[in-house]
Amino acid sequence: MDGPGTPTFDQLRIFLAVVDAGSFAGAARRLNRAVSVISYAIANLEMQLGVTLFARQGTRKPELTAAGRSVLAEARAIAQGMDGLRAKVKGLIEGMEAEVDLAVDVMLPAERLAKVLRAFAETCPTVALRLHVEALGAVPSMVLERKAVIGISGPLAADVEALDRVAAGSVPMVPVAAPDHPLGRMEEIAPGEVRNHVQLVLTDRSTFTAGRDFAVASPRTWRLADLGAKRALLREGIGWGHMPVPVIAPDLVDGSLVRLALPDFPGGTYRFSGIWRRDTPPGPGAAWLLDQFAALGQGDVPEPGMADL
Repeated sequence: MDGPGTPTFDQLRIFLAVVDAGSFAGAARRLNRAVSVISYAIANLEMQLGVTLFARQGTRKPELTAAGRSVLAEARAIAQGMDGLRAKVKGLIEGMEAEVDLAVDVMLPAERLAKVLRAFAETCPTVALRLHVEALGAVPSMVLERKAVIGISGPLAADVEALDRVAAGSVPMVPVAAPDHPLGRMEEIAPGEVRNHVQLVLTDRSTFTAGRDFAVASPRTWRLADLGAKRALLREGIGWGHMPVPVIAPDLVDGSLVRLALPDFPGGTYRFSGIWRRDTPPGPGAAWLLDQFAALGQGDVPEPGMADL
């Protein structure tokens, strides 16, 4: 016995129109076709599939059979897939990217990133996103190497001639330690005291910052490429280090970390920039992302007395 045939998309569209309109006549009006054309298409579809889709006798309007209800779910999935395909092609024709690679500095508040990407999913539903969360020089490095079309970078991108940029806010970076750490127990910390304690230092996986240190005050360091691991080690009292306030705000509230009043290393303002290669301007989707990060960043107010890092 031969299996079911392959219906056309037009047949499935007519089938869905009959279901949604509740009658053959209603479907004909929706699709601007004659009722006879609708009936003929449904009859051909039933013949193609080898099942009866509508119970037409003893009812004023066509009622789905059990087989019809099963086919309905698949027909809707196919129609949604076709709509998605048409939207993606339309976006390509109009210049919308098929995909955006975005590199983001790990210091960027997670809530802000989530807010922007949630809105992006709603505004640009046909654009696939590749998100890379990196530290320090890895973000400008990815953009320069064309592994990302845009980035939200920290201050290390400021002097890169090949990159264009737009301001995208800032976060305060402050020195912290666990309350049972020797520095955490001190009421007053003398200048140079931090040199006697292990400093946890964030590094990146790129060669962009090879041989360079940033805000390193102690000759005794542990170096980590993950901000979450650094936070966990700080909470365990293993060392002290600088952290973005939004990341450790819950720890400061519950007392698992304390802010250190260091006279020689008080912290600073970590500024973000939206970046892209000067020779590769962002497309519509990437430009929308940059605009959102820039707009949200306008509300960031640096702490008084803090210099830029």
